[in-house]
Amino acid sequence: MAGGRRWGEALLRAGLAALLCALHVQAACQDATVTQELLKEGFHRDLLVKVELGVAEEDAAGCTVAARTRLPAGIYVDPYELASLQQHNLTKAVLIPDVIDVEAPEYLATDLLVLLYMEPDPRCSRCFRAALPVHGRYHRPAEESEEALVVLKSPEVLVCCCDNRLRRECWKPAEAEAPCSGKTNGPCQWYSVTHKPTYEELILQVPVGLRQHSSLVCVLTLLATVLCSSLILAADIRIEEKQFLAQFKVLLKRVSHGKDLPLLLWAGDISPTARRVPKMLAANTLKVLEEKGPKELKEPEKVFL
Repeated sequence: MAGGRRWGEALLRAGLAALLCALHVQAACQDATVTQELLKEGFHRDLLVKVELGVAEEDAAGCTVAARTRLPAGIYVDPYELASLQQHNLTKAVLIPDVIDVEAPEYLATDLLVLLYMEPDPRCSRCFRAALPVHGRYHRPAEESEEALVVLKSPEVLVCCCDNRLRRECWKPAEAEAPCSGKTNGPCQWYSVTHKPTYEELILQVPVGLRQHSSLVCVLTLLATVLCSSLILAADIRIEEKQFLAQFKVLLKRVSHGKDLPLLLWAGDISPTARRVPKMLAANTLKVLEEKGPKELKEPEKVFL
């Protein structure tokens, strides 16, 4: 009887200890808070991600925090722009895959996985933030709506601490083959943090064309192409005429000053532009040549205009 009572008391103490331990872990392992928002307007935006860890300040010190998010096919990150930002230490991120077709429309693109390294917020020791430039892709013309909706899910929060001061009971190991500091110092062990998103989804509205406007857009595009091509061709002809006239005037000046320079103009070598030279200028040239008279020719100089 006494033995049974002692056995029951032991079980009760063990249960209470387990309950207190669970309550302690639950109090120490509060969920992180994640907030993401889109800045600017139009196709070119900035994705701002903020994370507040639910741990003590001493546990968050010296840790690297990253947000792993999957961007849908409707938006992308320009790898060249990202490389420039990383070169100036403005942001750090890893793209998977690292080769991205920035010209592909939404219906030919694929999802993009981004590991965005976050910087500590000086106003909060447990807070981290990072911004990433994203761009909207062109979508197919729609039947009715003039906007396409691109949905961004809440990112996964990853933590890496070099001194291993981690609460193992709070964070679970995560698969992320990426360096801890965002540099080329090799991969390390990341841990996934349970988080509570402020908003489950972030919606980007991308303007799209209407299908019934396709014929009008095609006609206007064709007219604009023909007009621009004609303007370029006309400008090119005017430049060619000016160059030829300048050369012809130099030739006339050299002949009028009696330069001992045999001249032989070949009609077959004169461009179509040369045939539009004013007749008076050509007549003056021939008159000067007649006044100079023939000279002894060793090897005629052929002038290309």
